[in-house]
Amino acid sequence: MNLFESLEETLEKYIPLDELKEVRRILFGEGTKMLELPQCAQEAARQRDFQLLGCQFGAAREQLRPPHTIRVGLVQNAVVLPTSAPIMDQIDALHRRIGDIVEVAAMCGVNIVCFQEAWTMPFAFCTREKVPWTEFAESAEEGHTTRFCQKLAEKYNMVVVSPILERDESHGATLWNTAVVVSNSGRVLGKSRKNHIPRVGDFNESTYYMEGDTGHRVFQTQFGRIAVNICYGRHHPLNWLMYSVNSAEIIFNPSATIGGLSEPMWPIEARNAAIANHCFTCAINRIGTEHFESEFTSGDGKKAHHDFGHFYGSSYVAAPDGSRSPGLSRTRDGLLVAELDLNLNRQISDKWGFKMTGRYDMYAKELAEAVNENFTPNIVKE
Repeated sequence: MNLFESLEETLEKYIPLDELKEVRRILFGEGTKMLELPQCAQEAARQRDFQLLGCQFGAAREQLRPPHTIRVGLVQNAVVLPTSAPIMDQIDALHRRIGDIVEVAAMCGVNIVCFQEAWTMPFAFCTREKVPWTEFAESAEEGHTTRFCQKLAEKYNMVVVSPILERDESHGATLWNTAVVVSNSGRVLGKSRKNHIPRVGDFNESTYYMEGDTGHRVFQTQFGRIAVNICYGRHHPLNWLMYSVNSAEIIFNPSATIGGLSEPMWPIEARNAAIANHCFTCAINRIGTEHFESEFTSGDGKKAHHDFGHFYGSSYVAAPDGSRSPGLSRTRDGLLVAELDLNLNRQISDKWGFKMTGRYDMYAKELAEAVNENFTPNIVKE
């Protein structure tokens, strides 16, 4: 089956060159430039069969602050082995694939890399089966995958954001959807759990884990302050807001979402969040169609099926000035390398003043009243 590759590819194919620049300005903003990446990295990506894309977000020169330029890497990928393969074989195959991509990220000078949601496993939560999928869960602090990421971080002097299915042995072996943040020193800096859990169509994730309990943590790394808003949390504007309130400069959104459910929303939400919160946002989605041996239904009256649709990739970076990068492919593994000048955050905040004019005290008061059992909506009637 031939799948639609990307919006960007279609625009380049059919829009005349003299009009394409203006189309890109309207769709993607003026702040993004293509970033030239090393020839050795481009060749390695070709040999390893994944897309490599580079983009650059600059900022105005200031008199008192030097540029605060860093590079982030966004990784999207398909599962490597069939979902019926032995669990450790699946995990190890994904470790090898990600290891190959991260090596190229290092060639490109990436400082912080983030993987997709639950990257070590198929996104099997659609099946509502516990076995064997819960066996993919690992310790956030000492698990096989965290050890793997620690080696990558130390080897490449790179912060690694690793979203996994967590097994919390300290609290009754509870499961969580968790992002582990590994410092470029190789030490585990901390973890952030998914705040909002979907109950939409095949996304029956509360069968496995519930809403996270880590709030809106922000991690101070050598390269900048980062936060992780996992997947479904992108639909909640207040979730983005609270990471920003806690001083995040970059908010990663590792996801797993399918075309039939969310694709029209995908290019909008992380971009809106970057604008509203004066920060960079990084939206990451897996690719491919994952097939499961047992049929499952979706609660929509349709026949049982073995997959729940195509994960459409299209990972991108958005900036606080409203510009965004082109998206990665809808069908291929990929690495997006984005060079960010974090000075842009404050420059745009000074220009638009959304936090200064935010009236958070008013909203805090009214929201406190709205969650009260005896709340009465403020409706004026004739």
